[in-house]
Amino acid sequence: MNTFGGDKPVIGLVGGIGAGKSTVAAELARLGCAVVDADAIGHELLVDPSIRQEIRDRWGDGVFAPDGSVDRRRLGGIVFADRGELDRLEAIMHPRIGRRLVEAIGRARSDPAVAAVVVDAAVLLEAGWDRLCTHLVYVGADEETRRRRVQAGRGWDRQKWLAREKSQISLDKKRRGCQYYVDNSSSVSRLGEHVRGIFREIVQAADRS
Repeated sequence: MNTFGGDKPVIGLVGGIGAGKSTVAAELARLGCAVVDADAIGHELLVDPSIRQEIRDRWGDGVFAPDGSVDRRRLGGIVFADRGELDRLEAIMHPRIGRRLVEAIGRARSDPAVAAVVVDAAVLLEAGWDRLCTHLVYVGADEETRRRRVQAGRGWDRQKWLAREKSQISLDKKRRGCQYYVDNSSSVSRLGEHVRGIFREIVQAADRS
């Protein structure tokens, strides 16, 4: 259930690591949707002096690069090895990201050129940002396809990939919480066709309401 007024849909994308949520978001952008990328917002916030200070107070100078920026690889190595440390990082970041999401969604919904808003967030359900959405779409792909994508795109080995995925809600639970399913295991053309069908269904339903 979304917290905004009006009928313009807010579509949240859910799925496993490497499923291709960003690919689906790009397809929806081509159809006239505005995409709000929560991960990009998180990266932008890491330049905030108050956030950097909280990170330094908790994990020390070792998670900073020589230029003073947060070394996300080093920080990730710490927090994804310890649930308590991940909880602490999320307590620092998620409220701030959430506020930015609310602002970005509000701006997009007020733009008459925008057909719908798409929220692309790796931890949409875990952070509770699904409450900002009117519809949830699960992006699925088989395990081997996802593993290859993560290895090619991020350079993660299987162990690191599984450790990151273990920190999130199970895929079965994610899928059960969504109203729509997109299979992103096959061709781009087939994916595009499926996304267009879901887009038409969501936007047309909003137009009728």
